[in-house]
Amino acid sequence: MSDISQQIASIEEEIRKTPYHKGTEHHIGMLRARISRLKDKVLEETSRKSGGGVGYAVKKQGDATIVLVGPPSVGKSTLINALTNAQSKIAPYAFTTVSVIPGMMEYKNARIQILDVPGLIQGAEEGKGRGREVLSVVRGSDLLVIISEPSKTTAFDSITKALEHNGIRLNKTRPDIRIDKKMGGGIIVHSNLRQDYSTKTIKEVAQEFGVKNAEITLKERVNFEELMDAFSKNRVYVPAIYVANKSDLLDTEHKEKISSQFKESFMFISAETKDGIASLKEEFWKKLNLVSIYLVSKNEEPNTNHPMILKIGTTLKQIAEKIGADFAFSKSNAMIWGPGSKFSGQQVSLSTRAIEGMMIKFI
Repeated sequence: MSDISQQIASIEEEIRKTPYHKGTEHHIGMLRARISRLKDKVLEETSRKSGGGVGYAVKKQGDATIVLVGPPSVGKSTLINALTNAQSKIAPYAFTTVSVIPGMMEYKNARIQILDVPGLIQGAEEGKGRGREVLSVVRGSDLLVIISEPSKTTAFDSITKALEHNGIRLNKTRPDIRIDKKMGGGIIVHSNLRQDYSTKTIKEVAQEFGVKNAEITLKERVNFEELMDAFSKNRVYVPAIYVANKSDLLDTEHKEKISSQFKESFMFISAETKDGIASLKEEFWKKLNLVSIYLVSKNEEPNTNHPMILKIGTTLKQIAEKIGADFAFSKSNAMIWGPGSKFSGQQVSLSTRAIEGMMIKFI
């Protein structure tokens, strides 16, 4: 691990000493690709170590998992207690939370697991504090809540940078790049869109990441960072909400001043007074892209007795498969009521996508 860290430091030093202009652009780009590959190795080592009985393995439960991330003593424990049935210890000093505290929030028929992790401090990615363990939990989340307080707003930027440094992409989508590895034939690149780098650069980046034979198709314009991300095995893409807690101490003018500093929109709440908690729950629902539908059994009239929580875009066929392979095999159509139906009991194909509030009977 230390050897890899030294290699990264050496390459970073070379980048700093190399003047940036058109003639050095390609060389610097390849150095950055090498750093990205080495960081992948660090993440792989970290993942193996964090799986070795550190006590941070938390079983995912419910319909989704949210992780609260922030510096020490900004009210994460108070917030999780306000949102869930957890009983996280609260005290006005740093590092109260010494292990992951899970809680379960029930909202719109969904059971959403919320994890309160130890405060993420500067240098977490290097193993300071409980940083590596915290990051391992973060990588498995469905949604991140990056929380701080008005007196610590610089934490939003430092935490975001730490997560990005560790391959966690916030509020971004995976680059639309297809990499089909082959047994031979070298590297062939397809793209109908003009990129800011050459085909030669794409091939060299692929080779840096160990891809020797492949057809690579770029279906959108991507920058150099996104190109490297497409080849990395350790990138995760997670939606995030930025939350300023203890906002009951601020007036409107101060709130506007703080919010104007950030590109990302974020929410003001007070976990202590529960101000803004209802709006925060609704934002969770939106960011998680969840919908609630209702299953109607064969001999029942339409009802809302049997809710099921799904991701937006789920088809009726996927719902049937979720119920069971044998069940899905015997179904070819469904009847629907409520939202999405042109009339009550409309018969539709299983390619139909479920929407919020739909009642479904498989036939």
